[in-house]
Amino acid sequence: MAVDTTNPVRRSGRFNAYVKLGKFAFFDYDLCVLIVWCALPGPLLWEASTGATLLFFLIGQVAIFAATVTFDDLTGLRDGSDAENYTPETGQLRDLARKPLLSGALTVRQAQVFGWGSVLVGAACWAAAAAVAPHKPGWLLVLLLVVAASAVQYSYGLKLSYRGGQEVLMIGTTGMVVLMPYALLTGEVTGLIGWETILFGAWALQVAAYSNMNDLEGDRKVGRVNVATMTSAAGYHAFLVAVASIGLVSTVVAIAVDAVPVWFLLLLAPVFVLRGAQLRAGVVRGNPLAARMLGIQIHRLGAVLLCVGNLLYVHAS
Repeated sequence: MAVDTTNPVRRSGRFNAYVKLGKFAFFDYDLCVLIVWCALPGPLLWEASTGATLLFFLIGQVAIFAATVTFDDLTGLRDGSDAENYTPETGQLRDLARKPLLSGALTVRQAQVFGWGSVLVGAACWAAAAAVAPHKPGWLLVLLLVVAASAVQYSYGLKLSYRGGQEVLMIGTTGMVVLMPYALLTGEVTGLIGWETILFGAWALQVAAYSNMNDLEGDRKVGRVNVATMTSAAGYHAFLVAVASIGLVSTVVAIAVDAVPVWFLLLLAPVFVLRGAQLRAGVVRGNPLAARMLGIQIHRLGAVLLCVGNLLYVHAS
């Protein structure tokens, strides 16, 4: 029986499936552009080149992330880890609709075309961002290429996240989306941006780390090598505590070396307090998916606070 592709309901369902596949509702990493814009020196804020650079970078960021998660879903379908990790017992915190390949809403071929199309769009947009940016040092162009390539290889191709690189890639590639657009626009990396690069990457890791805690058995079955699968429960709890401390420790260090003013410590106090609540949910109460959801909320709150802090520090001081 032929599929009626003209049916608006079918088209809408297919569109929604692609939205789910590319995780477009997960906008947390895209907040990097707002953080960078708020940290720019006054004369750059309203330059046409600033708007063009940030717009191209943002579209490229969205596309590269979409490719990364699409290929991750393709690998998860093939090795069976998604079928293991997305079970009815996880309830509403792990909705099967988030995995359109697993639910049958999309085919493998459709996902492959979407993934590689996203790679092309992402690469083209980041190339365009570099072309229109006022600064394009060689090291930064290399970094753009490395970040894009390693993100796509996260769980596809070289499958870096299956070979012990998951945590390093998460904190590194995610953090760099703050550093790279700022360097394209200013030609430098300030202490403020260096610190926020670390924060942004660490915040992303504190979402993924709890997903790994929940997916432990499924990941072990398919041979995925990460901190969760290679340590004991006590060891991983210690790892989560260590990761949770990155934000506070890096802030204290940044203040000590005069990279940021001391009031940033007070500004981000809600984030530091909520990290304790996240640890309680995931480690003490043994509910990693609740901790993951809290991590997403903390990331968004932290991004807003960084925007406020950047505006005050750069433009009001």
